Amino acid sequence: MILSEHPRPAKTFVHLADTHLPGERSLLYGAADADGHLALLLERIESSGLRPDALLLAGDLVDRGDRSAYRRLRALVEPIAERLGAEVVWAPGNHDDRAAMRAELPLDDAADPRSPVCFARWFGGLRVLVLDSTVPGAHWGEIGPEQAAWLRDELSRPAPEGSLLVVHHPPLPTVLDLAVTVELRGQAALAEVLRGSDVRAILSGHVHHPSFGTFAGIPVAVASSSAYGQDLAGVVGSTRGQDAAQGYNLVHVYADTVVHSPVSLGRGADVGEHVPAEEAARRIAAADITWRE
Repeated sequence: MILSEHPRPAKTFVHLADTHLPGERSLLYGAADADGHLALLLERIESSGLRPDALLLAGDLVDRGDRSAYRRLRALVEPIAERLGAEVVWAPGNHDDRAAMRAELPLDDAADPRSPVCFARWFGGLRVLVLDSTVPGAHWGEIGPEQAAWLRDELSRPAPEGSLLVVHHPPLPTVLDLAVTVELRGQAALAEVLRGSDVRAILSGHVHHPSFGTFAGIPVAVASSSAYGQDLAGVVGSTRGQDAAQGYNLVHVYADTVVHSPVSLGRGADVGEHVPAEEAARRIAAADITWRE
C-alpha cells in the first residue's frame, strides 16, 4: 500500500471577490452581466459537488453601495450556500457602503453603522478575520488606527489552527501601473501587526486578476472578479477591463500548508480523456494508493 503524501484538506473555502452588482439588474458599465456571471459561478460550484466550509467574499460586493444590490446579492448567494452547508463571510471593499452593508447583510452589531467592518468567524480551531481596508469616499485603501488596534487585539489570542485574513486591498505591489493610484497605503504599519502572528494566508480582491506574493512573511492570494477581469496581456502601462477572465479561488487548508487554486468561469472543449470521479477513484485504488490520515 502507498500512502498519499498529504491527507485530504482539513478545511475548504471558496474565495470570491468583486461581484460588483449594479444598483438595478443591468449590464455593469454597459458591458458585463455581473448578476449572470455570479449566478453561473455559484451554479458551477454547486454542481461540482464541492462542500466548502464557507464562501469568503473579499469586498466590492456591489458597485455603488445600493441597498437593493445587496438584497439581490443575498438572494443569489445565500440559497446556494445553504444547500452547500456553507457559511457566508462578507467583507467590505471600496465600492461598498458600510451602513448599507450592515442594513442588508448579517455582519455585526456595531453601534455606529459607519464604523469599520471588522469581525472574526470561527471554523473549528481555524479563525477567519475580516479586516476593513476601505476609506469612505476613496478607492485606495488604508488600515486606520481603529482597524489596526482591533487586529492587534484579535491576534493577541492565537487560534489553535491559525488564522486566515480577508482584506479587500491586497498588500502587494501593483501589476498594472494605474493600480498604484488605488493600492493599499501605509503597508508597513500593517506588516508590524502581522509579523510573527498566527495568520497563515491573506485573501484579497480589488485588482480583478489573480495574483500571488508574500507580505510580512505571509502568503497572499488575490482572486479574480466574478464580474469582469483585467487584461494582463495588454500594452505595458495600459489598463483594460474585459468581459472575460472572471473566476474565483479554491482555498484548501491543511495542517502544514494552505493551497490556493484559481478557477476560471470560462470553460472549453475537452482535451484528452475525461475521467469521471468514480473512475478516478477506481484507478487510485488500483494503484494501491490510500489517502494519508
